[in-house]
Amino acid sequence: MKVVVQVVQKIYQEAHIDIPDMFCKDTIKQHIVDLYNSGEITPNLNIFQVDFESISATIVNEQKSVDFQEEAT
Repeated sequence: MKVVVQVVQKIYQEAHIDIPDMFCKDTIKQHIVDLYNSGEITPNLNIFQVDFESISATIVNEQKSVDFQEEAT
């Protein structure tokens, strides 16, 4: 029997970074986006929380397939 399982999770990650004090709010936002887009912040991201969203499975055999899905409560 073959089963295809799909899990959907929402993952929250956290990084502690240093930002120059002279930056205004908009410059801080842009600096963080630039760090993320360049990949520089990625090594500093730690998983902070994982929320279960849903899980689904499809049982596959030669004659029929059966689906089920469970949502987070």
